[in-house]
Amino acid sequence: MDMQTIKERIASVQSKREYLLSLLEQPNLGTLRVDVNQALEELDDLMDEFRRTIPQAEAN
Repeated sequence: MDMQTIKERIASVQSKREYLLSLLEQPNLGTLRVDVNQALEELDDLMDEFRRTIPQAEAN
């Protein structure tokens, strides 16, 4: 897999984060709020790991 493909996939994952954040604003989320928070935490951890593994990817 080339670097451009990886960047495109990372951008796609990052856009999903925005959707998760919008879900948290819903007043009727109920117990799913725990799952959404967990998904956000895991997504942030993945992005941090990606940046540590391939630091130059953000600069290109």
